[in-house]
Amino acid sequence: MRWVAILAVLFLPWAPALAVEPAEMLDDPVLEARARDISQELRCLVCQNQSIDDSNAPLAADLRVLVRERLAAGDSDDQVMAFVTSRYGDFVRLRPPVQDNTYILWFGPAVVLLAGVAILVFTTSRRRRRPEPDPLTPEERQRVEALLAGRDEGSG
Repeated sequence: MRWVAILAVLFLPWAPALAVEPAEMLDDPVLEARARDISQELRCLVCQNQSIDDSNAPLAADLRVLVRERLAAGDSDDQVMAFVTSRYGDFVRLRPPVQDNTYILWFGPAVVLLAGVAILVFTTSRRRRRPEPDPLTPEERQRVEALLAGRDEGSG
């Protein structure tokens, strides 16, 4: 059983590399490295939580081929990203650019966190300032004190 865990740990880092088929790979190792870098930045439109480099979906394979074709044609990395983004929109990027329509994506979580902290601080400080109300009326308090005084006399 232990050897299975050891094998899993040893071969798990190479699992994403298995998504790229040997037929897709470029002969030029520099271009292939650039293609892999770009592929890791593009979202698989089928899986949506994986890059096209990690996905085995047919659409991801088509996008990997497209990236390699554009690189082989002489496009720069930015030109390839611009081409793919123009066809599929900013959603295809795993890290969309910071622009007007993505502000909520980039800054929304921080705003929600800060609002939560502000509400927590406000309610906690307000609770501390408010005096603790006496649950008993003055008459009830006198009666309790009389009962307690009577019990003390009876127990002694």
